[in-house]
Amino acid sequence: MKRKMILLSAAGVLALAAASGMAAKAQKQTGAVNLPKAKEFRIERSMSKEAVACLECHKQETPGLFADWARSRHASANITCLDCHQAEASDPDVSQTHFKQYERADNPWGKAQYRTPVAAAVTPKDCSRCHPDEVAQYDKSKHAHTVEIMWKIDPWLNAGLNSDIQRATGCYHCHGTVLKMKDGKLDPMTWPNVGVGRVNLDGSLGSCSSCHTRHRFAVMDARKPEACGSCHLGPDHPQIEIYKESKHGDIYDAFGHEYNWEAAPGTWTPGVDYRGPTCASCHMSGAGKVLTSHDVTERLSWELQAPLTVRPQDFAAFPAKSNWQVERQKMKEICLQCHGQAWVDDHYVKLDQVVKDYNDVYFKPMKAKLDELYAKKLMDPKAFFREPLYFEFYELWHHEGRRARMGAAMMAPDYTWWHGFYECKKRYVHFMKEADELIKHNQKAYQAPVFPGAGGSTQKPPEVFGKKK
Repeated sequence: MKRKMILLSAAGVLALAAASGMAAKAQKQTGAVNLPKAKEFRIERSMSKEAVACLECHKQETPGLFADWARSRHASANITCLDCHQAEASDPDVSQTHFKQYERADNPWGKAQYRTPVAAAVTPKDCSRCHPDEVAQYDKSKHAHTVEIMWKIDPWLNAGLNSDIQRATGCYHCHGTVLKMKDGKLDPMTWPNVGVGRVNLDGSLGSCSSCHTRHRFAVMDARKPEACGSCHLGPDHPQIEIYKESKHGDIYDAFGHEYNWEAAPGTWTPGVDYRGPTCASCHMSGAGKVLTSHDVTERLSWELQAPLTVRPQDFAAFPAKSNWQVERQKMKEICLQCHGQAWVDDHYVKLDQVVKDYNDVYFKPMKAKLDELYAKKLMDPKAFFREPLYFEFYELWHHEGRRARMGAAMMAPDYTWWHGFYECKKRYVHFMKEADELIKHNQKAYQAPVFPGAGGSTQKPPEVFGKKK
């Protein structure tokens, strides 16, 4: 059928050409001036010679990168390398080494005539030229400010208890680095990095390619739970494991191949495009009366990752600017797309009780005991992990306490109990036993004379906190 249509189209074109030729001949012979001329229609989506040079060069040098771009919506819209990477010559993040690519004799596109300033790191500020709303929403989120949050609350950084290389390859890989230039190119201790809170040289925060991986930038990629699971995993925040255990994850595993992952932004509809939710459909995508948002801080009614569970607006390191009751109602609206009112309401009744149980039964008593040890000078509040007993307190909230709370929030019973409260009990009993022994004998806690892998900088980044006066 397709072949026949092509042949018919070709025949039609030939007939039209013949008719036009005859009309032109008649017009010439009769000298008539009132015969209609054949109208030419041409849609031209041109690009600059510099943009062509970028594409042709990368087609040879990095064919995988070029192939990703060629299959992207950017390519369909004629968005090229330069639309995202082009910079002003005076910009602080311009790659000086890239200029050497225009001095090559082995590549026809590596000529001075195509020389253009480019920056390797594409930032939210760059993306905002086409996606202003998404960037404005993202800038309000905890994701964008996670470097600030990390430095405000993390003893590993503030006490220099891990090394710079451990941070660069560990913490900063997800949280984001403060990008710096060195010898005309990005400093390897800060790059490559696509952390959600990356501090860019143009002052913007974050990296859109944390979720929309380059250079395909597919909405499908960001909608699948694996995109979030590259950072939200492990003993301290195992959201991807919790999701996979839940019925939501079970449905995704069974029916995910049927989901319409390519639905246009803002139109991805539960029950139509997908059966069971993913991370994005609950926390970001629109449904019912709730609009799509790139602010993942929305729809949260508890700060479940904090040592003591608080409402998001009471989280001292980064207080939310919204009301938790309003945000809970938004999340309920999302839930109600698939669940009944009683199901949704009763789920939140249990979640609130889990939070109270964790706060009152486990965290507050252990924190009070730790403060007692500090007050009696049996532990040093500045030693942190140099004193092994501190690990017990830290892991109660940072590991099993989070697993218990997050497991309840996302309906994963094994994480709520066996990985959560069961481990909380073990941790609590052991900590209290050791603490009471120290108090009974007025004995100072053991403090390691040597702590391995320490020595990281304790200076808060001035790009985030300002320069010291």
